[in-house]
Amino acid sequence: MTSEWISKKFGELLNGKVRNGIYKSKEFHGKGIKIVNMGELFSNPRLSTSIEMKLLDVDKDEIDRFGIKKGDLIFARRSLTAEGAGKCIWVKEAEDEAVFESSLIRARANDNISDSQYLYYYFNSPAGKTNLGSILRQVAVSGITGSDLMELDIPLPPLEIQRQIANILSAFDDKIELNRQINRTLEQMARALFKSWFIDFDPVHAKQRGEQPAGMDAETAALIPDRFVEIDGKWFPEGWRVSQLGSIVENPRRSINPQSIDGRTPYIGLEHMPRGSIGLNSWGKAKDVDSGKVIFKKGEILFGKLRPYFKKVGIAPFNGISSTDILILKPKINWEEYVLFLVSSDEFINAMAGSSSGTRMPRASWNDLAAYPIILPSAALAVAYSAAVAPIIEKIQLCTFESIELAHIRDTLLPRLLSGELDVSDWENAVEAPEGAPA
Repeated sequence: MTSEWISKKFGELLNGKVRNGIYKSKEFHGKGIKIVNMGELFSNPRLSTSIEMKLLDVDKDEIDRFGIKKGDLIFARRSLTAEGAGKCIWVKEAEDEAVFESSLIRARANDNISDSQYLYYYFNSPAGKTNLGSILRQVAVSGITGSDLMELDIPLPPLEIQRQIANILSAFDDKIELNRQINRTLEQMARALFKSWFIDFDPVHAKQRGEQPAGMDAETAALIPDRFVEIDGKWFPEGWRVSQLGSIVENPRRSINPQSIDGRTPYIGLEHMPRGSIGLNSWGKAKDVDSGKVIFKKGEILFGKLRPYFKKVGIAPFNGISSTDILILKPKINWEEYVLFLVSSDEFINAMAGSSSGTRMPRASWNDLAAYPIILPSAALAVAYSAAVAPIIEKIQLCTFESIELAHIRDTLLPRLLSGELDVSDWENAVEAPEGAPA
């Protein structure tokens, strides 16, 4: 720590005291304004209240006491895991009115002496997490108290230095966030095309009306039938056939002992798979796991079979091993992209959730997946769809790998900036680029 840095109690850096969130009985839920719950805290490190949230009926006094403003710090007051207790997020934007629930703690920085974003990065640094761990109380659940939180000693540079540090680190997070937005948009485009071609049959309807299918070149349009035929009381494009998913997908079962392979081999468990996104953005290593796993290969599809309603489906960006709670799907040649967007669709996920066995820990089975009824287009049309969306998938993976590299650089800079070891005027030369993602 440099000579300009001082140490202050966290409570001295705030406008007023920290506050626990609001609790109201069930009849007040489902209407009113948004409420930040634990789910939002764990999935949005830099929160914007414009995202979808549950609602709570509150009055003006409750909004005044429990409302959220831009720049607020929100902490997990309790958690089922020790790692979760004390987790800190930062309110980046507060476009929509919102309050926060009773398992959370709100702290509001005094802008005259502290920068809230600097404090957010501090509490997410190794030193900050260690500091939070010192006040962790473990009873039935892990937790922290607001009074203990306010007594923590915080290393504090001059306010301008705080802002410079926050700006440096937030530049990485801004780019990571932009990449996520790009990926969401790209995935929505590929899904919309899948739905249009293979669920709503929009191009068939267009040709039936004597029109050129919108956004489709003449060569692809020639693959589209211009009429429907009745099959078992339902109408489908002429020439398409009734089948099952298992006719175009295999489930290779390549068991492996992770201790028998290179310890650097990527490992993907359910905890690494994001909900509702095909882009896999984190993984572990084989050396950190011990029980039996399964091998997957680049381009194969990973389907989270435990609690399938979590929508954990993604495409493997490299070779590796996975948890046995993940089904490995190997589409037949020419059907890769078609299968990916079929098995990650809401219709398919809902069907698998409905057929899962088990109440507390429902699991989908390969037999359920294989038996799923589908209407198969021609292989030539599947190839045309692949040609349209394969570049989208490649771009998603490139954005994902870039974000991983940016996060690595940010996390390397974080402790050095927050200890004063690194002069903020020379941060560009502070770290070398990380090794590339696994091939």
